[in-house]
Amino acid sequence: MSQGEGQGLKRVYGIDLGTTYSAIAYVDEHGKAVVVPNQESERITPSVVLFDGDSVIVGNTAKESAKVEPHRVVSRVKQHMGDPNFVFEYEGKSYGPEDISSFILRKVTGDAALALPGEDVADVVITCPAYFGTPEREATANAGRLAGLNVRAILNEPTAAAIAYGLEQGEDQTVLVYDLGGGTFDITMIEIKDRLIRVICTGGDHRLGGTLWDEAIVMYLAEQFREQTGEESDPLDDPEVLNDLFLQAERGKKTLTQREKAPFRVTHAGKQARVELDRPKFEEITRHLLDRTIELTREMLADARAKGHASFDKIILVGGATRMPQVHARLVAEFEKEPESYDPDEAVAKGAALYGLKESLHDEVSSILAAGRDGEAGGAGAADSGPIDLSDVPEEEVAKALDHLEKQLGFTLTGPVRELVGTRIVNVLSKSLGVVARDDQSREVVVYLLPRNSEVPLERMTDFGTDAANQAAVDIRVMSGERDSTEPADCQEVGTATLNLPEQLPARSPIRVKFAINQDGRLNVSAVDLTAGGSIDVEFQTEAVLNSDEVEERSTALRLLTVS
Repeated sequence: MSQGEGQGLKRVYGIDLGTTYSAIAYVDEHGKAVVVPNQESERITPSVVLFDGDSVIVGNTAKESAKVEPHRVVSRVKQHMGDPNFVFEYEGKSYGPEDISSFILRKVTGDAALALPGEDVADVVITCPAYFGTPEREATANAGRLAGLNVRAILNEPTAAAIAYGLEQGEDQTVLVYDLGGGTFDITMIEIKDRLIRVICTGGDHRLGGTLWDEAIVMYLAEQFREQTGEESDPLDDPEVLNDLFLQAERGKKTLTQREKAPFRVTHAGKQARVELDRPKFEEITRHLLDRTIELTREMLADARAKGHASFDKIILVGGATRMPQVHARLVAEFEKEPESYDPDEAVAKGAALYGLKESLHDEVSSILAAGRDGEAGGAGAADSGPIDLSDVPEEEVAKALDHLEKQLGFTLTGPVRELVGTRIVNVLSKSLGVVARDDQSREVVVYLLPRNSEVPLERMTDFGTDAANQAAVDIRVMSGERDSTEPADCQEVGTATLNLPEQLPARSPIRVKFAINQDGRLNVSAVDLTAGGSIDVEFQTEAVLNSDEVEERSTALRLLTVS
């Protein structure tokens, strides 16, 4: 089922833009999601960027260079997405998280284009942690645009994994997706039924991941070095030694997955120490991290119970860090269920590719249906009708449209691919969204319009009043909160929208604020002055990320750099 442009069906690629590794996938002619190897013949690419004059090198070479040239290397940039204060300086130029991520995206899509001659690798679905809020999602989308890509959707990583898993299993079940990657942790309850993948609840921490296990090893090695050598200076203060220890820690962590012990060597200040770390000690020094994943899982399960979902059938392990034996053993002990490891490194990219195919097929089928209806009505054609919501269309009509599409394309759409077209995917908000207002004591509080774990798309409105007479404008400060605290200090400020007011409005004049969030988690904020009728309606631009003009400007500048 080739999806080349000339055949009318646009191929949409799925990209797992990971903290430590990234991958890209597409759906082949048999309806099977396939990961595309990079130019180094590896299926995953380290998300590490090395600056070298007018060139940018992404992947293993950059990762190894971190040891000797840390001032030219950026790693784990995903943890800074949506952070306006993160800047990497190189040769007098500043690069934000979106810029760095765009280089990683250019590497994986460029390698895919070389591996698949004649393919236009431009339309993509990019994944992000379920726990990402609005600024992080906007930054991820902007990274794709800076890379010259058409970003069709930003998809939650656990949802992507559930799509890949659900299509393969084909049975009704409720699963916990325990997703522990290199830098992030998501725990999500997902209901998988015939033609429905519904996220019930999600939780997590986008700074909790496998690299913290590496960090615990590094701290232990430094401590052992000082004990063995008596050296007073800290090896962690030497950037080259620090980077070497992190590389050793990652390799050692993988060794401890297979064996009971792993050897290390620490060299600093002309002294050397040999350290042996066994699995029980490794589990002891990282127990607090695993404890935190269990705590977050229990919080999410409590939220799910509040929504009427008291049980689940399976635990699905996604993300490379779930290979650690301690994860499996702890989940069995806590929940008395045997976790299932499901394609830890590739499930997310594959699920994103399947979602991309679903989007592409949806466009084609709705166009065929619209054209058919216009033809029956003697209308002007599908172009005037717009896309059709396939959930409102009888299955027989969709099947006929797919038959028609098969004839156009000249090949057979497999059963799972046909099922994908009609599968409804329902996501939830990972964080509550609201505005800052004043209570009866004139204290600033956050009033939530969209509660976390609500299904999206969703829109709600609330009426507020102006603070004072003759107020010139209202600043609508948009906030996101994790555990529904009403204290602004406990929330993240997403940004501010300003509504200008007419003169001579009395105090407490009503202002109606509406929040609308789409399937991708992108926020639209509108406000209306109910007295005089003035209004604003914006696709919300957060302060933390680039606006569309800045993206265009940055994209032109970044394209001058060669990425390999």
